[in-house]
Amino acid sequence: MRLIVATRNRHKVAEIRAVLAIPGLELIAAADWPGLPEVEETGLTFADNAILKAVAAARATGLWALADDSGLEVEALQNAPGVRSARFAGEGADDAANNRKLLELMDGVGDRRARFRCAIALADPSGAARTVDGVCPGKLLTAARGAHGFGYDPLFVPDGGTLTFAELPAETKNRISHRALALAAARAAWSHIFA
Repeated sequence: MRLIVATRNRHKVAEIRAVLAIPGLELIAAADWPGLPEVEETGLTFADNAILKAVAAARATGLWALADDSGLEVEALQNAPGVRSARFAGEGADDAANNRKLLELMDGVGDRRARFRCAIALADPSGAARTVDGVCPGKLLTAARGAHGFGYDPLFVPDGGTLTFAELPAETKNRISHRALALAAARAAWSHIFA
C-alpha cells in the first residue's frame, strides 16, 4: 500500500516512518509528490487541521493520505500556543523565535505543566477521514536543553523523566511522544487498512 504523508516537515516524516514501520506500507512524503497543494491550517483543533491536510492530499493524489497536526498546550497560558504552535511568534517564525516567546511569557510563572498533543487523520481517496490522537504530559523548563528534535523539544520534559525531548535518543522519543502515541493508536484502529 502507498500512503501519502501530508507534511513537508522532514522531522515529522522521519518520526512517522520510524514509528509506523509496517511491512508492505510505502510512505511517500508530501515533498516527494510534485504539485501537492499547500493546505492552510484554518481549523480550530488539531483534528480539524489534520483532516484538512489528509483530505487535500488524498484527493490530489488518489491515494490514501495520513496527516498530523500537533503542538504544545501550556496550562498557565490557557492551552496556548495550541494549534498556533508553529506560528506562535508570528507567521514565518522559526523554532528559536517560538521558544523565545514561550520563555518570555512563562518568565516567573510557577505552574510549568504542559502537554504535547497530536491528532492524526487518515483519509481515503474519496476524502472520507477519521482521526486518532495522542497526548504526552510534562513540564516546561526555564531554559532550553539538548540538541536533538525540533520545535519546543528543548524546553519540554515528559512526566516521569529528567531529560527534554531534545536530549532523548530518537528511539526513546519515538516510544513515548505524543506522535508515537497517536501513531500507535492509528496502527491499532486502522490495522485492517494498513494490512
